[in-house]
Amino acid sequence: MEKVEGKEPKVKQKVKEVKKKPVPPKKHPREDKLQKENLALNEKILRLSAEMKNMQRRSSEELTRAYKYSGEELILKLLPIVDNFERAIAQDDSNLTDELSKFLEGFKMIYGNLKSILESMEVKEIECLKKEFDPNTMEAVLTAHEDDVMPGVVLDVLQKGYTYKDKVIRHAMVRVSE
Repeated sequence: MEKVEGKEPKVKQKVKEVKKKPVPPKKHPREDKLQKENLALNEKILRLSAEMKNMQRRSSEELTRAYKYSGEELILKLLPIVDNFERAIAQDDSNLTDELSKFLEGFKMIYGNLKSILESMEVKEIECLKKEFDPNTMEAVLTAHEDDVMPGVVLDVLQKGYTYKDKVIRHAMVRVSE
């Protein structure tokens, strides 16, 4: 090889390309633990969000039910008053003095107004006289045997029962045939 001034000799080198296998990144010792904690936390979040949805649904249902039956307490307090009016009106007014007859007429008017208010609030009397006994709406207080009546039929209503919207708020107290 001759030396050329200013130039160095060209050397051919063969460089072997080494194909490297991908080396997985080194895991930190806490990485597995952190992944498990992450999965557990995600699962907890899902459970809590489902629980929150259920709680919202339940509270919405309870609120709806509370609005629907908001007058129930007042109605339950008024029903004994209705009973007393019915007892007063049941009096035979044919042999009363003119003055007492006027009081009875006033009671009838008040009773009529009270009944119409209760009806507007969807309070209905449970019809049960001469019907088959229904334990869902009636309470058998007495039993009696009558020859011409089939067993399980209501003979007398001792206290009227009422429904408020679609709910029984007071069971009827009845006497039933045996």
